[in-house]
Amino acid sequence: MSQVWLHQPQTIVPPHHYQQQNVGAQMLEWTSDPRDKRLVRMLYRSSGIDTRYSVIPDWGDGFFASEDTNSRQPTTAQRNKIYTKEASVLAAELGHKVLKNSDSFCAEDITHVVTASCTGFFNPGIDYILCRELGLVDSTQRYHLGFMGCYAAFPALNMAAQFCRADPDAVVLVMCLELCSLHLQLNGSEDSLLANALFADGAAAALVSSHPSPTGQSCRIVDFHSALIPSGEDAMAWSIGDNGFDISLSSYVPKIIGAGIADLTKPLLDRHHLSNEDIHTWAVHPGGKSIIDKVAEGLQIPAAKVAASRDILRRYGNMSSATILFVLHDILAAQKPDHAQLIGAMAFGPGLTAEMALLQLEPDP
Repeated sequence: MSQVWLHQPQTIVPPHHYQQQNVGAQMLEWTSDPRDKRLVRMLYRSSGIDTRYSVIPDWGDGFFASEDTNSRQPTTAQRNKIYTKEASVLAAELGHKVLKNSDSFCAEDITHVVTASCTGFFNPGIDYILCRELGLVDSTQRYHLGFMGCYAAFPALNMAAQFCRADPDAVVLVMCLELCSLHLQLNGSEDSLLANALFADGAAAALVSSHPSPTGQSCRIVDFHSALIPSGEDAMAWSIGDNGFDISLSSYVPKIIGAGIADLTKPLLDRHHLSNEDIHTWAVHPGGKSIIDKVAEGLQIPAAKVAASRDILRRYGNMSSATILFVLHDILAAQKPDHAQLIGAMAFGPGLTAEMALLQLEPDP
């Protein structure tokens, strides 16, 4: 099987940032039930998040009404209109950033574009925006993975890897872009209270090719693995409502994942005759602090091996599918190995679905 390489991911966030403690204080003002107030205090105090970014310039009266909030929240159409505008801007800016920071490829080299997003819809979409704004050739093949959730980066990377294995000259631009804050809801449900405390906006992208970088660090894509956790089918789900996308998000998700994570990773590791101890770093999608805790506990790995995931959660919150590429960006930027190092990467989403990848970080040439 021909080798495939992931080139340094690039990231971008919207200009508006919010301190988590301030968001928590605002949410308390919008919460009237005493029990819900206690839950809000607990969620924001224990979230592991310091800062989140959003395309919304004002989470107060500018987006939600400060009184009679249940009847005056933005409609799904209003939220999606913001998504269409802001996603187009962020996608173009991030695409230019990827090319600017590439020492191996230019716009004319890109043969495929694979995009992923679950927080908005419009067509022609961000895949088309990238082709137009970056000046890609008209024959560039475009694919969009929609509404998958937090794990979508792995199917997108897997698709890119298959293109490159089928055509050694293929160069694939993979982009995950999520504007989760557009779907904050003030409806009093525990699921919404939990989601409101976690989700944020951001985008990340990388190039995938059959050739390593000739001058810098390269990360080889070794393998992928997909799995389902049927016992968690009802624990996480998305649907489209009248006031944004409705999320079902059980507080039991981390426990479900933690209980099964060793069995989920075993087939991928066994295929390559590896054990947990052979993995130098774990890139765990930071869906929340408890998810990182339960994965580390279930795999019996030290805290240092998931430090990058905790740091991304602290600085950005959960940006759905883009988040794992933020984690990989920081891992690849920080590591300067003198020998090959293995990275185990994973993310979880509705289903419960688990998507995993095995990567190998190579030393500089």
